[in-house]
Parts: sequence; structure tokens; C-alpha cells
Amino acid sequence: MRKRIAILGSTGSIGKQSLEVIDNNQDKFEVEVLTANNNVDLLIQQAKKFQPNIVVIANTEKYKYVAEALAQDPVKVYAGTDTLNQVVQMDTVDLVLTAMVGYSGLIPTYNAVKAGKNIALANKETLVVAGEIITKLAREKEVDILPVDSEHSAIFQCLVGEFMNPVEKIILTCSGGPFRGKKESELQNVTIDNALNHPNWDMGEKITIDSATLMNKGFEMIEAHWLFGVHPSKIEVIVHPQSIVHSFVQFQDGSIKAQLGLPDMRLPIQYALGFPYRIKNNFKRFSFFDFSNLTFEQPDTKIFRNLALSYEALDRGGNMPCILNAANEIVVKAFLNRNINFGDIPKIIEQSMLKSVFIEKPSLDDLIQTNDETRQITKLLTEKIIYRKN
Repeated sequence: MRKRIAILGSTGSIGKQSLEVIDNNQDKFEVEVLTANNNVDLLIQQAKKFQPNIVVIANTEKYKYVAEALAQDPVKVYAGTDTLNQVVQMDTVDLVLTAMVGYSGLIPTYNAVKAGKNIALANKETLVVAGEIITKLAREKEVDILPVDSEHSAIFQCLVGEFMNPVEKIILTCSGGPFRGKKESELQNVTIDNALNHPNWDMGEKITIDSATLMNKGFEMIEAHWLFGVHPSKIEVIVHPQSIVHSFVQFQDGSIKAQLGLPDMRLPIQYALGFPYRIKNNFKRFSFFDFSNLTFEQPDTKIFRNLALSYEALDRGGNMPCILNAANEIVVKAFLNRNINFGDIPKIIEQSMLKSVFIEKPSLDDLIQTNDETRQITKLLTEKIIYRKN
């Protein structure tokens, strides 16, 4: 039987590449559900090509447009976030690929896990915000959370067959982004185009800015803690500009395993969808002769302050990672809207972490409230900077 996939966020970068993987393996996978927030034209194109059972447009104002466009197709069209949270629980779904951007992916992922659905996780914010709650629920429901991020997929691949062997250290690799080696003064007034010019990966705007500030790596560190049950002190970040080694795992005997490959998100997507099997493909192959010099260096947490703030949030625990994520989403949006400078991003986040209410043992409702309150605090801090600049 073909595995039936629900893709949350099918019009984003990961969603589109996931559909490419499915299209190339139609004997193994079929699309059951497609969802999007606003990109209706692409969602309609995808629905017409893949003929899913259900399409959900989260923006209810765009329901009529989508429904009329798909009126002649055997596709059910629904709208709204409540419906989104319901469709992930359907019996006809075998695997939910969560590719939504940011905090918006948390509740649908929670509901999918609660319904016993295996997860292909591309929405790292789910575990950043509610890692303890999600992983505990997954254990209770005997749900597999299969990582799609290239770094976590690499760690997972290194751990296959090693589950009885204690891990001494996880080493997350990081390209360093477009501003590797820059001085703090050089980062104050970088442009949006500069920040979106990632040297190795083609990603959506939000994650590309997070990569430029190294917040993405901070989030991945928090995600790795929850995915693999490794103490924060055993998670290390190193800069690897070539993005060929996607991460390492060091075991208690000192041996280190690494997963290598060209920077292509289709490979970890395909691995997650097909697990436990590796599926043959025609992706371009890595050659050592094309990369004769693989280099590694320490990240500068003084210049890239977001990485240090992520360590701080993970060490403190509770709802602090949720605060970190909420503040980051607001400031990244403000930067993309040209309201603040690149150098303002970590400063505002740090202030938000200081001003927000800390909860040591938050419930899911606590985290939802924390997210809302932190966004308001961060918006006020951002508005003060905008006011001073004007």
C-alpha cells in the first residue's frame, strides 16, 4: 500500500520539495491532504496535479476562490485553522509532514501526535516551543517523530543501529550564513537582500533570516535536545562553510559518525517519508574531488548573539524557549518589513526574554498564553525603536 501523506504548508519551500519527492515515487506515496495559508494559486495548481482527498486554506477569506477553482475536481475544500487541526487526525492519513512556518505548526502537530499519527517534522518551532510536551505525548502514543531538517536527519541517520550505545556528544554543523567572519559593526546596517543571500541553501525568507542571525542553529540545538534526549551540555555547534557534513555524532568510545551529502533538502525529506527504507533517486551525487577542502571553525556567539540567547533559553528551560521563538518571529517580520535594522534583532529578543513572565513547568495553555504575551511585549519594544528612528 502507498503511504498517504498530509502536507501542512505545501506551498512553502519544504512543501514544494516534498511534492517533488512524492511525484518521483508515486508507487510509494500519495497525497491525502494539502494545506496552505495564503498562496492560493499554487495550492490550486498542486491540488489539480496531485488530486488529494482534502485541501485546506487556512485563510478563510480565500476559501471561495479555492473552492470555485477546484469545483470540477474530486477534491474536498475546507478553510480555517480549526479544520486544519481536524484533518490531521483522519484515519486516511498515515504520515503528517509538518512544513508550516513558525509557531503556527505547533497545534496541528500536537493534534496529529494526539491522534497517533507519525510525524515528518520540518517545523522545528514545534519542539522549540513545546518540546517536553510533544515528545512526552509521542512516547505515550507510540508515535515516530522523523526529523526533516538536514542536521537532525543526519544525526538520526548516524544513530540508526546505535540505539544501545550512549552518545557522548552531538555536533551540529552550521554554514555560518552570509555574514560569517563579519565584525559586529559590519552587521548593523546590512540590507534584506544581503541577509537573504544564503551561500548554500535555497529556503523561505523567515528561515533564511534565522540562518543569517544563527537563530536557526539555536533552534536546531533546542530541537536536538528534545528529539534525541541529549543533555544540552552534550550538544555542540561548529561552523562548516561548505555544508557537506550535515552533522556528527560522537559515541562514548570516541568514535565519530558523520552524514555527508550535497546541500539538497530533498534527501532528508525522502529519507523521512521512506523510513526505514532508503529510496533510489537521481539526485546529484557528492564527490570528494569537488570538495577537497572541508573546514570547521567555532561560531562567534558574541557577534551572533542569537546563538548565545538560544543556549540561555535551553539552559533555563520552562517557557523560555517559547519566549525566544515568539520574540524572534516578531523581530524577523519587522526586519523584513524594513522597520528595524539587522543589528536590532538580538537586542530586542534579549529584552523580551527579560521582560516576559517565566514559567518553570508550563502547560500547553501556558505556552499559548506565553506566545501571545511575548508577541505583544516584543511589538512594543520594536515600536520604540521605530519611533526613535523616525
